[in-house]
Amino acid sequence: MHALENRIATSVLVIGTGGAGLRAAIELAERGVGVLAVGKRPKADAHTTLAAGGINAALATMDPEDTWQQHAADTLKESYLLAHPETVRIVAEGAARGIEDLERYGMPFAREEDGRISLRFFGAHSYRRTAYAGDYTGLEIQRTLINRAAQLDIPVLDTVYVTRLLVRDGTVFGAYGFDLADGSRYVIHADAVILATGGHTRIWRRTSSRRDENTGDSFRLAVLAGCRIRDAELVQFHPSGLIAPESAAGTLVSEAARGEGGILRNGLGERFMERYDAELMELSTRDRVSLAAYTEIKQGRGTPAGGVWLDVSHLPRETIMTRLPRVYQTLLELQMLDITRQPIEIAPTAHYSMGGVWVRPEDHGTGVGGLYAIGEAASGLHGANRLGGNSLIELLVYGRLAGQAAAEHSAGLEEHRRSAEAVEAARAEVDELLAADGPENVRALQRALRDVMTEHAGVVRDESGLLKGLEELAAVEARMADVGVHPDLAGFQDLAHAFDLKSAALAARATIESALERRETRGCHNRSDYPRLDPELQVNLVWSGPGAVEREPIPPVPAAIAALMREVSTAGKLVE
Repeated sequence: MHALENRIATSVLVIGTGGAGLRAAIELAERGVGVLAVGKRPKADAHTTLAAGGINAALATMDPEDTWQQHAADTLKESYLLAHPETVRIVAEGAARGIEDLERYGMPFAREEDGRISLRFFGAHSYRRTAYAGDYTGLEIQRTLINRAAQLDIPVLDTVYVTRLLVRDGTVFGAYGFDLADGSRYVIHADAVILATGGHTRIWRRTSSRRDENTGDSFRLAVLAGCRIRDAELVQFHPSGLIAPESAAGTLVSEAARGEGGILRNGLGERFMERYDAELMELSTRDRVSLAAYTEIKQGRGTPAGGVWLDVSHLPRETIMTRLPRVYQTLLELQMLDITRQPIEIAPTAHYSMGGVWVRPEDHGTGVGGLYAIGEAASGLHGANRLGGNSLIELLVYGRLAGQAAAEHSAGLEEHRRSAEAVEAARAEVDELLAADGPENVRALQRALRDVMTEHAGVVRDESGLLKGLEELAAVEARMADVGVHPDLAGFQDLAHAFDLKSAALAARATIESALERRETRGCHNRSDYPRLDPELQVNLVWSGPGAVEREPIPPVPAAIAALMREVSTAGKLVE
């Protein structure tokens, strides 16, 4: 006896209803192509809404000498030469168009008195090129895209958990999943599929992602469909995540707190950044500040709870209220802490997956026919360190381009072959988990996995730790065979968590195996046993399954862009 199966057909299926997925869906609808967007969390609460800082484009409204070429050069420099030059060119050159699209949809950007879009500095940018809306930029972008999608009558199902992509002979023909509320199944047939399902930062103990998002779903769906993962080891740790309360561990304290003059101290009260970057101090780059805080904690100079102090209490109260209102409010709500009087206890937190599904620069095709990946699910733009504000513009540029490519793929199909076997395998996988009645608790295993990653594959890594991590990961994987899954009246969340766990385990393995292979220190990737950058490793690492990591050469940077690459001072600039 099978659960009810809803069978739907559409020209293009978009999986993920954050900024990237909605932008792709809008592109398709504006072209008159049938599209369906599905997601596992409410669209108004997508991860995009958490992006506070801003969105980059070399509009030159504030600094007339800025150009997209300089934006590209800054991005490549900050990537430690691991970004794909063509991907970077496409985003930097297409950024102004991305902003225009948002304006056309009604986005309320901050503006100068004469009507120009205001731009502000972000760390390691040569010029002011970050557009914003208060410190709620991501929230406003998401709202704007939701409104536009509603105007276009785009069907959005945001209670559908996709468990498998359906593939036949190396070409995608749809997806399989279930409804989180009633457990009914979905077989969705589509000519093309766009994967916009986020990153894998939730597999660490402290992370800026909320529960049940960014669990590595992109990795698992893509690899099972025949795709590969690039740069899994390159994960950005944000320097300032809250330690308490446990339920909100990893919640970000905006880097504006340091930009406005906040001071970092260790448990002994020392202003420790002097040891790591005496010139820029607290305004150093993200990877340096994270490494500094991590080192202080690791060497026993942290706070009793294992963090460091971020203090803004010396700043004028008015500065805090006008420049850091969200930080003030958040700490009052979460900890009953008054930041005008007391320091904030923070520690580095997993923040952004710079790697992701391997894609072509021109259209973000994955190598599987008709399958595209965009946003944090994809790779190629950020390399070993993401430039603040680049992730939001990437959503718009590649949302548009992948939408266009998917439309063309659908129009060009002479026939679309399906596979009953593929559907049956996806159905059987869900049936099997629903029947699982073992002693292991899914939530407990998720915690065990996050402990493994935090302990052995966090801010600083070394060979013995990574190998120990693989051993402990194998033990968690073995226990996963004995989980119990128990849907209840509240819905099928338990089943969703079991699939999240499968994704997290695959993403963890890809990350550790790639981190072992990168025997150097570059950007966000710190190997204490290989403290220097190795020119031989200016390659991308591509993972295609357990034990399979290959080196992929990166094309040279065009001479015109290379000439613009330089050290950019971040002094006095906000770094997100």
